[in-house]
Amino acid sequence: MAMTTQEIIHDFDSHMKQEGNGYRNWYVGITSDPRARLFDEHQVSETNGWWIFRTATTTDSARAVEDHFLALGCDGGPGGGDTRTRCVYAYRKTFNTAP
Repeated sequence: MAMTTQEIIHDFDSHMKQEGNGYRNWYVGITSDPRARLFDEHQVSETNGWWIFRTATTTDSARAVEDHFLALGCDGGPGGGDTRTRCVYAYRKTFNTAP
């Protein structure tokens, strides 16, 4: 189910604060395939890692969420994806994850 920008920001904030390690320890990005991006490309542990993804209503909304968390200090970079990209993902960086 697609979510608004504010709904996703709220979910991500709650998840990140529950983990309690600060924004600078998180990576945020957008993709059309969050599971492949998280678990294959970034090598996040599906069972033991701290991660989250949500589908935004539009590409612009996904980019707004990404920009919001980048401004707060999360790692990552703007400009990824394409006009169909609506999934936003984040994970807590560890020694085992890949940027």
